[in-house]
Amino acid sequence: MKAKRFFYIATLIPLLALIGFFTWFFANMFEGEAPSVVLQPTPEFLSRSQKYAVKITDGKRGVREVSVSIHQSSRETTVLQESFPFKGLFNAEGIHEIDKHFEVDPLALKLSQGEVDLQVQAWDYSRRGGGDGNLTVLRHKMIVDTVPPSIRAVSRMHNINVGGSGLVIYQTSSDSAQSGVFVDEVFFPGFPDPNNSQKGIYHCYFALPCDTASHPKIRLWAGDKAGNTAETSFYYHVRKKTFREDKVEISDRFIERILPYFTSFYSLDLQQSNLDKFLKINNGLREENHEILDGLKNKTSGERLWQGPWLRQKNAASMARFADHRTYYYKGKKVDEKTHLGIDLASLANSPVQAANHGRVIYADRLGIYGLSVVLDHGQGLASLYAHLSKIEVVVGQEIKKGQIIGLTGETGLAGGDHLHFSIMVNGIFVNPVEWWDEHWIEDNVSKKLAIVG
Repeated sequence: MKAKRFFYIATLIPLLALIGFFTWFFANMFEGEAPSVVLQPTPEFLSRSQKYAVKITDGKRGVREVSVSIHQSSRETTVLQESFPFKGLFNAEGIHEIDKHFEVDPLALKLSQGEVDLQVQAWDYSRRGGGDGNLTVLRHKMIVDTVPPSIRAVSRMHNINVGGSGLVIYQTSSDSAQSGVFVDEVFFPGFPDPNNSQKGIYHCYFALPCDTASHPKIRLWAGDKAGNTAETSFYYHVRKKTFREDKVEISDRFIERILPYFTSFYSLDLQQSNLDKFLKINNGLREENHEILDGLKNKTSGERLWQGPWLRQKNAASMARFADHRTYYYKGKKVDEKTHLGIDLASLANSPVQAANHGRVIYADRLGIYGLSVVLDHGQGLASLYAHLSKIEVVVGQEIKKGQIIGLTGETGLAGGDHLHFSIMVNGIFVNPVEWWDEHWIEDNVSKKLAIVG
């Protein structure tokens, strides 16, 4: 009996092993896991020659073949076709992971404008599907758009002062997603005309920084969602300006007076000299403050909020002009230089400060060298700054009327005495406020242009 049982066991074990082998063999040969396919990038539009990378992975039987093709209407174009050899037992030494690169050029392939289907196919060495193997098909749909938008100036006369502002009225095609003016490499966005937006009419306020080179390149620019861009010139005349030189004496007494204000919120090395502390404030803190002011351009309203000439502080004398080039001296030695980006207006101490025009408060807080400050948004990239205040009487988000009291003058920040520092910015670029105070300048450079489009 024991011998018979031993015989059955001895026979059963090899049989089970054989069954297990064939089960493993067929499971391996006819495995059903399709290859993994990852395509990068996957753009929505195809406007120019585009490079792609496709990664194919098959951890079991390995990759047998890959094919990439472009389909549009009934036309099919193969851009990549490659097969990989079977190596080793069960393709153990074959290709199990591969990265391939290819390029699709809509012009070279003569693709039509409109939808196109990019198709990636990958097969493995499984014996499923009649020996064809497991198949993965990845499809990515795109829009072929190689036609740039159109753009043209509608307004005609554009006389701009260095350090001043300009306005151009222009028209773009309906496929334009963003447009505006480039002054050299600085971009000023355009805003739709509220009465002619369906016609593609836009307003764009732009500026020539006070340090602009003698022959700036100014051009209209438009871009669509596909990444196509168009540029065109328009008539403009640049008037050169000479700005005043100013010598500023820095004394220990002045530094000692202002330091307590800054040490309350700004990190200064107590071991440094008074001069080094001043220079850090005048440079490092100033740069941080200007970054904040530049960021406020993103909070502008798309609508024009202002009306008519801008108000100048009442009964105030101009103490410093726009774009004065200041050279700082300490004990007779030159230590720094900066450009004054506003106009200083002095009257009686703690005088009421009026809003220069209608707008909305987008900043009302301490602002480093500018002390207590208010910034008003006037729409379409225009903003005004009121600095060195002793008191702020408005809050962020508040709608403001021209002439409304927004604070009191003071000497907070880097101020030598009680006054108002007033600036106007066009998309973050400081410009000469004198232009905006001038009713005739506004009539010639803004109102007449806006009248063209009603």
